[in-house]
Amino acid sequence: MNQELEKAETTKAHLPQTLRLRAMEPADIDALYHWENDPSVWVHSAAHQPFSRQALQQFIEESATCDIYTARQLRLMTDNADGQPVGCVDLFDFDPYHRRAAVGLLVDCRFRRQGVGSAMLRELEQFARTHLQLHLLYSDIAADNNASLQLFLRNGYRQCGTRPEWLWSYGQWTDAVIVQKILS
Repeated sequence: MNQELEKAETTKAHLPQTLRLRAMEPADIDALYHWENDPSVWVHSAAHQPFSRQALQQFIEESATCDIYTARQLRLMTDNADGQPVGCVDLFDFDPYHRRAAVGLLVDCRFRRQGVGSAMLRELEQFARTHLQLHLLYSDIAADNNASLQLFLRNGYRQCGTRPEWLWSYGQWTDAVIVQKILS
């Protein structure tokens, strides 16, 4: 019986997720506060310090009127079918002339290894292709962040380079692996 339950859980984890991208709302403050103040995430992001609720609230308010063509970046929340935030995606280094942007992705630790990351990438790619007419998405991923690297590779991104000793974390340099996907 345990084998059947284990098989069902494994199958459930690989079912496609139904997700929705949306703008940030003031109600997202608790989720953002939790994610942005998790030191285990900092090693894989540009953030290296805690954020106050006030700073995050200001960020949410400013993003409400933010234009990706002006700010060159956009953060979108990702909700599951129950309307619960499961993560967020960022487009940054947005270049409308060359029709490309960098991707950042965070999946709440409670929803990892359930297909959520892949579903988030699919939704973001559809948004980028349809609404921004982007040709290419890319990401720099720490070489030791195997989960993230495998996520992107499984979803059609290809490794196209390495930036040696690009990231400083835990007292040592780490290479960054560059992955990209042509959306056309």
